[in-house]
Amino acid sequence: MSFGASARRVRDERVTAARRYRALRCAVGEYGPLGFHATWAYLAATAVPSPDLRRDTAAQLRALDILETSRAARIEEIAVFAARRRVEKAAGVRVPRSDDPLARPWRPRWPGGAGPSRLGLVAAVANRRAAFLGGPLPAPSDDVQGRLADLRGRLDACAAAYLGALGQVDGRDGPGDVIAGIHRHLTPGFAPLNVPLLPWLRFAELLDYAVKAAAAPHPR
Repeated sequence: MSFGASARRVRDERVTAARRYRALRCAVGEYGPLGFHATWAYLAATAVPSPDLRRDTAAQLRALDILETSRAARIEEIAVFAARRRVEKAAGVRVPRSDDPLARPWRPRWPGGAGPSRLGLVAAVANRRAAFLGGPLPAPSDDVQGRLADLRGRLDACAAAYLGALGQVDGRDGPGDVIAGIHRHLTPGFAPLNVPLLPWLRFAELLDYAVKAAAAPHPR
């Protein structure tokens, strides 16, 4: 089911709350800028005052409005980026700027508005931290295992500090070094060590975005 079809199902008052709930899940599956689970946690936290997305159709509609606003902003960003790249390519600039977030659409980011919801990002980070702590531990050789244990501990410490402050951090203590450390252990293509480390990387990138968003001019 496409995003548009799912959105129409969520808004259809003839449909039961359970089916509208499933349609909202499908919409997040089609557009989840933070990843599916983190996006869902973000929406559940921001569809206040009654964020019961399973039974409360009003909350479902609020969540859908938040998601559609972000999606519309992303579509507009993509159009602007494509137009800019055409001009840059005509001028001989074949590679996008490394600091341009639109050149890395797979990285977690919440487009639209004056900035992402602080509490929404806190909920997203909390959700992914629980999965991170419950995930499998790598079992490499002893010389690598110590370095990975250090990376895992540092990443969790950074997440704990962010959550303990409810996202009200100054942006200086993000997991940038941990991200670089994870990348050093990843191998192109399939490798057994990539299986547990790629979820670490996705969590670290989400946390890095949340920390940086907290230091931006308009976080809420």
